[in-house]
Amino acid sequence: MGETKGFMKYKRQSAGYRPIEERVYDFKELELPLTPEQIKEQAARCMDCGIPFCHGSGCPLRNYIPDFNDLVYRGNWHEACELLHSSNNFPEITGRICPAPCETACTLAISDQPVTIRHIEFQIVERGFKEGWIKPQPAAKKTGKRIAIIGSGPAGLTAAQQLARAGHDVVVFEKDKKIGGILRYGIPDFKLEKSVIDRRLNQLTSEGVQLQTDITVGKDISAHYLEKQFDCVCLTMGAGQPRGLPVQGSDYENIVYAMDYLTAQNKICAGEINENPASRLINAKNKKVVVIGGGDTGSDCVGTARRQGARQIVQIEILPKPPVERPEDTPWPNWPRIMRTSTSHEEGCERIWSVMTKKFTGTETRVSHVHICKVEWMEQNSGWKLKEIPGTEVVLDADIVLLAMGFLHVPHEGLITELGLELNNRGDIAVNNFQTNQPWVFAAGDTINGASLVVRAIESGRAAAKAIDNYLRNSR
Repeated sequence: MGETKGFMKYKRQSAGYRPIEERVYDFKELELPLTPEQIKEQAARCMDCGIPFCHGSGCPLRNYIPDFNDLVYRGNWHEACELLHSSNNFPEITGRICPAPCETACTLAISDQPVTIRHIEFQIVERGFKEGWIKPQPAAKKTGKRIAIIGSGPAGLTAAQQLARAGHDVVVFEKDKKIGGILRYGIPDFKLEKSVIDRRLNQLTSEGVQLQTDITVGKDISAHYLEKQFDCVCLTMGAGQPRGLPVQGSDYENIVYAMDYLTAQNKICAGEINENPASRLINAKNKKVVVIGGGDTGSDCVGTARRQGARQIVQIEILPKPPVERPEDTPWPNWPRIMRTSTSHEEGCERIWSVMTKKFTGTETRVSHVHICKVEWMEQNSGWKLKEIPGTEVVLDADIVLLAMGFLHVPHEGLITELGLELNNRGDIAVNNFQTNQPWVFAAGDTINGASLVVRAIESGRAAAKAIDNYLRNSR
């Protein structure tokens, strides 16, 4: 504990952001880091409480938060960097995009503002890269076992690194042209510049991880090939099946899934595809955009449309508007159901809650209007039910509609079907300690849990790697 009364002496100070009038014209990262002195003061706010709920309840990775806060306060940055990496393979990712459940579980959050944990984590890892402390850790001895990782998102890359460090030969297969999965193609550059991913990939390849891109396993490579060439397979393709909206007019060509929209813009930023009229890419310039879905993906669509030069952006959500303060049904240290305003919302967006999409209308192949109505949520014995409120229909103008209502499960066609894997009642791959009904096939991340946080995917990848390592070492 740095200062006994540091939490009383210093107020929470979050990282700043580039001015809105500047940042909406590019896709560069937004955050402006705190100074070293400011970070020291924020670390001093950690009271090193007897039971650190930030560590045990809030963080899925069980990061040693009070310990690295104390190390930062005392100026022991190198040791803090080593401690952080002992539980988190990619703190430069979580330090940028994690919603920080650790902070809502901070003891200070009971009656004050929590410690700025996420940004302290960001500062530690960035100092580590700057000083050259983060180096490859190749295995001292090889086991001779070969493992295929299918999918290069956070769960897949985490499992790959852990298994390579355990001495196994690891090959990561990715269907896209570059490694990263949702980190590269689903998260906008203004939240996560892709050089951050490339920097870490250099470490993985130096540790022996082989990266194979532009290969769709189940199409370019068969399940039979995997079984013959590898001792074990880990599936980490993510929950890529988007939730549709089966209403009249949903097949208009300018109604697109959010992930398709975000992926296209990320590829434009990376120079993978060209933005020109012949490409028929969805572009919001001078358009009226309606985003259906109020979560993080919808927020990313808002920020992307703003940077493309949208004339108007409306985001609609079927759930009620959350309260500003923590409600009784999500008490500390639980993740609170409160009103959250992202940096994208601050850049300009109208938000509407408790509305349902009734239908789409347009001319020929293009949507021009979204018909919505107000709904009321009623608590019943069987759960919450929604009821339309008569006479509340409103028609929104729309040149583009982006569907950001979440994801259902991993796509089943192709490899999943070919392997004959069992599914649970949600459509995710069913596992027992990350092992499927095919003993040589494991799965992790959103592939088994459904769409969730990056930090949970990293935790799942680490746990799956441990299960795979045990399986291989105990098998003949």
